[in-house]
Amino acid sequence: MSRIGKKPVEILEGVTVEVNGQDVKAKGAKGELSLRVHDDVSVKLEDNVVVFAPRSTSLAAKKLYPTMRTLVHNIVVGVKEGFEKKLEIQGVGFRAQMQGTTIVMQLGFSHEVRYDIPKEVTVAIEEQTKITVTGIDKQLVGQVAAKIRGFKPPEPYKGKGIRYAGEYVMRKEGKKK
Repeated sequence: MSRIGKKPVEILEGVTVEVNGQDVKAKGAKGELSLRVHDDVSVKLEDNVVVFAPRSTSLAAKKLYPTMRTLVHNIVVGVKEGFEKKLEIQGVGFRAQMQGTTIVMQLGFSHEVRYDIPKEVTVAIEEQTKITVTGIDKQLVGQVAAKIRGFKPPEPYKGKGIRYAGEYVMRKEGKKK
């Protein structure tokens, strides 16, 4: 049995969770999220905790129930506190700015890079080189941050590009004469 799957999901203060069959809904201060739990996993709401168990002894059920527990934990934390990813832009002349709901970035290409932000996510640019992606859906926040980083990932020779805050980029030595 999985150690993660055995742990029940504690419902945080200010969050209400409803379990209706395989559907789990969480409502909190930041918003509302729902999740459909896989049919091989049983889910129950018992005195302020959500408990998960595999419905059968199949390998698929044993693998799925800790995953479903983590996804429900993420929606409970998301509606209470939210999630955030910070990105840094490094390079001479590299910068970003907001134009409405679009990020416009100069990343050393001959053209500007534009990215339309989904409605469920908020993007803030403190300086021209620091981007913060926030939202209640952990998967969507990570996806948007990865998409922005993917426009110009950090290269190993000078380290120029977009990186996560605190990310270490392994540097390579340049060509020798």
